[in-house]
Amino acid sequence: MKYLKKSRPGHLLNAKQEEPLHGVANLFDVALVFIVALLLSLMATYQILDFFNPESEITIMKKTDNQWRIITKKGKEVKIRKVTDRKLGGDEGIKLGIAYQLKDGRVIYIPEEMMDEIE
Repeated sequence: MKYLKKSRPGHLLNAKQEEPLHGVANLFDVALVFIVALLLSLMATYQILDFFNPESEITIMKKTDNQWRIITKKGKEVKIRKVTDRKLGGDEGIKLGIAYQLKDGRVIYIPEEMMDEIE
């Protein structure tokens, strides 16, 4: 009977009370696990894991602010190129002549003035 002591009345009530934020902490843990699982499934669906492979070659075309960008990855090297609709030389130019490549690999250039004489 010495183990069956009567406890104080307030002591039993304090032992059963829990902290109200314990449930919120558990929800936060569940949300983190869900977010990680969602990210992994998206990466597997869109095959983004290939981007981290050092031996892969990837080309991506992306349009931002009405401008196209070409992102190319070969090995560990990533290059970004901007595509524009501008012409580099402008609209004007003249024909200088004609170049022919012979069977032995030599290239012969004939200026435009000589083309008029030949014809």
